[in-house]
Amino acid sequence: MGDTAQRIPRPAIALVVAAAALPRLLALAIERHQILEAYVEKSDTFAQTLVSSGTFGFLPGVPSAYTQPLYAWFLAALYWPLERSWAVVGLAQVLVAVATALLVLLIGRRLGSVSTGVVAALMTTLHPYLVWHDVHVNREILDGLLAAAIVLLALVAFERRSLLFALATGAVVGLAILSNARLLLLPLVLAPYVAWRVRPARRAVLAAVLVVVGAAAVTAPWVIRNEVVIGCATITTDTRALWKANNPATYDVLARGGWIDDVPDLPNVPPWPEKAAGISVAAAKAVDECAQASFYRDEVFDFWRDHPGEKGRLAVQAVGMLWSPFLSVAADDPGQQGLSNLAQRTVEPAFVMLLYAFALWGAFLAPRRFVVLAALLLGFNTLMAMVFAGTVRYRAPWDFLLALLAAFAVERAWELVRRRRAPAAASAAP
Repeated sequence: MGDTAQRIPRPAIALVVAAAALPRLLALAIERHQILEAYVEKSDTFAQTLVSSGTFGFLPGVPSAYTQPLYAWFLAALYWPLERSWAVVGLAQVLVAVATALLVLLIGRRLGSVSTGVVAALMTTLHPYLVWHDVHVNREILDGLLAAAIVLLALVAFERRSLLFALATGAVVGLAILSNARLLLLPLVLAPYVAWRVRPARRAVLAAVLVVVGAAAVTAPWVIRNEVVIGCATITTDTRALWKANNPATYDVLARGGWIDDVPDLPNVPPWPEKAAGISVAAAKAVDECAQASFYRDEVFDFWRDHPGEKGRLAVQAVGMLWSPFLSVAADDPGQQGLSNLAQRTVEPAFVMLLYAFALWGAFLAPRRFVVLAALLLGFNTLMAMVFAGTVRYRAPWDFLLALLAAFAVERAWELVRRRRAPAAASAAP
């Protein structure tokens, strides 16, 4: 199972920290005027409102559940004691990226060796897309950290057959759900994995149940809050996003490089919470978020039932967009210009294609317990893209799984090179 007790030398840790921090600090310095001015998602508004008024919503006194809460809480925790500035947000997110890289280092060390962990961490953190994306206001920065923590905990729970680590795995999955509602069913995917080696059968069932219980315990307070304050038990009321990804207009919008935000609105529908907040306080208070959530959810189910062929086309399109080495959404990062844009259009695809190739090779070399876990998680993420939509920013937080697989292939390739050089060096000796 690998030398899990192997100590990580300080130079290895320093190398990973530097590789994670320095490129992002450079990107932050270049992008500092854009961090809080463009491409800012609604979590930033929620965070500002929460700090200024104590209300989690678009406007003071108008509570909302129109977003997953974790990233807004993260920003609010920065804005409250410090201030809302590009430096505060950027530096905090650089630290999150460093933490993610160190978790990957720990996972790689656990699966193979310190060198395995270092190679995997470097490939993860030097991902060209993430270097730029991580310093901007985006929820995926937390997705990557939590995903790495989930993998580490799940591996420990599997190896030790530990009920405590099964519960811990579920708890961190609960945090991940509060960051990304598309992970709602992830506890059901991880529960059998964590319980697979546990004996006897009753204890295995308990381990699986604890994964689900851990996730439920973490998400329950937020769901109860929404039931009491908003009127429905839910992670988020933004099912309109699901509708934008599932209607007859979606395929053509995505095919020409647009994103689901470009899908035309339904005619004669009331303003949704974000739009209503931009009109007036009265308009925002008049919104019934739960009724809107139910309405758009029904629209999605009707589309799936009435247009199964079109939904099939969208699912295939989503898989292609998720796994494409090339940016398939023109609006993904519209602010990138010059060298940044050149890197995204050339360096990024080359990096990802090499990552895919080495990860495929590494799948035959890495420990089976990790290959199975990686396949489960990557398969789940792909399935959720088929239900919703696919884009590189939904895949990139999970690319560390590919980096871990690829690390085994890189090490094997280096070993083969050294073996070939050794006879050549010996024959050249006098």
